Amino acid sequence: MKRLIAIVEDEAAIRDNYAAAFTREGYAVRGYANRAQAMAAFAARLPDLAVIDISLADSELDAVSGLRLGADDFLTKDLSLAHLTARVNALFRRVDALRRPGSASEVMQRGALTLDSERMQAQWDGKVVLLSLTEFWMVHALARHPGHVRSRQQLMDAASVVLDDNTITSHVKRIRRKFQSIDPKFDCLQTVYGMGYRWVE
Repeated sequence: MKRLIAIVEDEAAIRDNYAAAFTREGYAVRGYANRAQAMAAFAARLPDLAVIDISLADSELDAVSGLRLGADDFLTKDLSLAHLTARVNALFRRVDALRRPGSASEVMQRGALTLDSERMQAQWDGKVVLLSLTEFWMVHALARHPGHVRSRQQLMDAASVVLDDNTITSHVKRIRRKFQSIDPKFDCLQTVYGMGYRWVE
């Protein structure tokens, strides 16, 4: 089955150009003009990857800010289509590599937490937690050894990313919020000041 890429872009010409480029690369593509259309479609089927246009009026959004919003990568619109497709292909290679880490390619159960590294899916008390790729592997690294402190560097290594300390902090806050939206009493992800983070059951 072809991987499905969703393109959320309000400029039709750009959306069509992206769609044509990804189709040439062998992907299935769906285009959406706005967030409402995309979210309605995602409710029926999540894409394997979404390319989303982020615009904040006249302000600029840099790469660090984009990553802090929870993205797995951040690209500016002035890059070429060849560069865009190469980055997407590289991201899928990263997903494939992370799905085959040997002993980690199994379903992990930690109390109410279930992590399926084959499907890249997290569940809390049977309810799906929509984590990004980076967030999933950060949780995986922490939950794999409950009670053990993981440094920011260890979390970056687990997720195969290079991020600054503030971006790691932002990811952790987003992870907490996502679990707390399902369970307001969630407190398994703890900060160990000056050292890193740990998962407690």
